[in-house]
Amino acid sequence: MDFNFTEEQTMLRDMLSRYLADTYTFDARQNVVRGGKGWNPAVWQAFAEELGVLGAPFAEAHGGLGGGAIENMVVMEEMGRAIVLEPYLSTVVIGGGALKHVGGAIADAVIPGIIAGTTRIAFAASEPQGRFYLNDLTTTLKGGLLNGQKAVVEGAAHATHLLVTARTGGAQRDAGGIALLLIPADAKDITRRDYLTVHGASASEVYFENVAVGAEHVLNAEALPLIEAVVDEATAAVCAEACGVLKVLHATTLDYAKQRKQFGKAIGDFQVIQHRLVDMFMEVEQAVSMTMMATLKLDTAERSAAVSMAKAKVGKAAKFVGQNAVQVHGGIGITQELAVGHYFKRATLIENLFGSVDFHLSRYEGIALAA
Repeated sequence: MDFNFTEEQTMLRDMLSRYLADTYTFDARQNVVRGGKGWNPAVWQAFAEELGVLGAPFAEAHGGLGGGAIENMVVMEEMGRAIVLEPYLSTVVIGGGALKHVGGAIADAVIPGIIAGTTRIAFAASEPQGRFYLNDLTTTLKGGLLNGQKAVVEGAAHATHLLVTARTGGAQRDAGGIALLLIPADAKDITRRDYLTVHGASASEVYFENVAVGAEHVLNAEALPLIEAVVDEATAAVCAEACGVLKVLHATTLDYAKQRKQFGKAIGDFQVIQHRLVDMFMEVEQAVSMTMMATLKLDTAERSAAVSMAKAKVGKAAKFVGQNAVQVHGGIGITQELAVGHYFKRATLIENLFGSVDFHLSRYEGIALAA
């Protein structure tokens, strides 16, 4: 099997890498975090207009680059290297991914706005009681009225649309009776409580109280299989982001070990530190391999199993590499002034995003037993 990127994919990676290295420096990112908005609109428009990155996984008929999951993987890894705050995951991977699956007039109408940077989508699926279970829903859509609460909705404060899961029938944890909605974020009777996550991105608690929803807002009336497919695609993309984060954590720690002196020589000369750095490198490489395999299997019957294997591996790697990076740096590893602590925060969040290690090991076991 050929694991090499195409010329176009390599150009996409190199172009985004150069832009982020020149423009999205750690200091520039910290200025955005201190501003309290959780994103930089100018950067988002640069992604759209200057780089064309937002069109990477979309068909040329919609104005995109004609790519797919591999392009998302390339983009997300580079964004992980710079711990980018902007909502590529929720807008392009999740929102755009759902629209690609649904197709038709709604996709034709909304996807060009995503590519142009004018449409931003927040994924309102998680609920306080639901943990990682997509079918555990108390938000309801009955008689055309949406009621309920969604928790930790990243990017809702600056979204133009909300991608919402809601129960139209059945019991709280039933697989049936779940709809997927795309509604305007400024619709009447939607309220939010906004805050910043630990790594500086914007998130919100979103409340729906008798929000009017029309048939034109319903992407799919029996949507659990669609939602599961989109979340698997998002999980693979998050694994790619984690690979970028972990590569920087390892490289930064290696450089620090070469420079920091103790007892008259660099700490990297001590065998115990060398072993730790090698173990970190192995965790990163295994995470990269598992992420690539999961991405390649997104369009196959092995999708869910491959994604859970990758996420379990990436979750373990995020914990191991992040903790060891901080330990080798010592106390300065958790200061606000040093980038390594911020990468550690993102790695820690990714560890549990879309399912913890235990969740995905259990999910994989269930898939294997059912096979």
